Amino acid sequence: MYKYGLIYYNFGNLSLEQFLDYAKEHGFTHVELSVRDVWNEKDGTTRIDTVRSALESRGLKLGALGALNDFVVLDPEAVEFQVNRMRRVVEIAKELGTDVLRTEGGRPKEEVPQEKWVDAMANCLKRCLEFVEPAQVHLAVDNHGVVTNDANLQIELFQRVGSPYVGASLDTMNYRWMGHDLETVRSFYKMIAPYTRYTHFKDGRGSRSEYRGLALGEGEIDLDYALQCLREVGYQGVWAVEYEGSDPLKGYAQGLAWLKARLEGAH
Repeated sequence: MYKYGLIYYNFGNLSLEQFLDYAKEHGFTHVELSVRDVWNEKDGTTRIDTVRSALESRGLKLGALGALNDFVVLDPEAVEFQVNRMRRVVEIAKELGTDVLRTEGGRPKEEVPQEKWVDAMANCLKRCLEFVEPAQVHLAVDNHGVVTNDANLQIELFQRVGSPYVGASLDTMNYRWMGHDLETVRSFYKMIAPYTRYTHFKDGRGSRSEYRGLALGEGEIDLDYALQCLREVGYQGVWAVEYEGSDPLKGYAQGLAWLKARLEGAH
C-alpha cells in the first residue's frame, strides 16, 4: 500500500484538527508536522499525547517530523546546542511513531564561509549518529533554501557522514527554484534517488523571484521522471504532496489524484 503524505505548514488558516480532518477526508494516509506543532522549546512543554491521539483517531500516521535545525555552525557551543536539541527532537519523533525527521542543512551566515558548509553540517550529523542510529530514526536532509540545494553537495555530505540513517528529503521543485536548469534538475533526481528517505512532490515554474507554485502536473517539472528514478531504486517511503499555489484545498487534492493515478495506475 502506498503512503500518501500531506504537509501541514502550507495550511496556515486551518487548525491542526481541521488539517487532520482534511487529510482523512481526502484519502491521505500520512501527514508531516513540524516539531513546533508539538514542542514549545521556550518552556519545554509538549502536546505529544494530544497530537498522537488526534492522529490515531483519524487513522493517520506521522510520515515525517520537521526538525527545523540549523547545522551550518562551527562554534563549539552552537554545535553542542544543535546536537542536544536534535536529541530531543528524535525522542519526540519516536513518541509520535515516525522514524523520519525532515532535516534542514541550515542557513548561510557570515561566520561560516561557503567552503565550510559541508564540514559544518557533516560534523553536526556525525555527532547525532550516537542517538540517531540506536533509535533507528532517519535524518532526511532537504534540498531546501540555498545551502543544500545541489545534489552534488548533498551526496558529498552523505558520503562524509557515512550512515544509512542520513539521507535526502527530495523536493522535486526546489532544485529548479534554486536556479538549476531543467536538464540539471533531471540529472539530480537520478543522482539523489538512492539516498532518498522522504519526498516532497511539488510543481511550479521559474526560479527565485520568478517562481510560481502550481498543482502537480501543471508546471515545468518532470515529475514522471522523478517518480521513475525513485521507483527504480525501490523507494518505499512516503509520497508527500506539496503545493505552494493560491488554493491549497484544491491544489493538494489535485496533487493526491495525480500521484495515485501514476503510482496505482502503473500496476
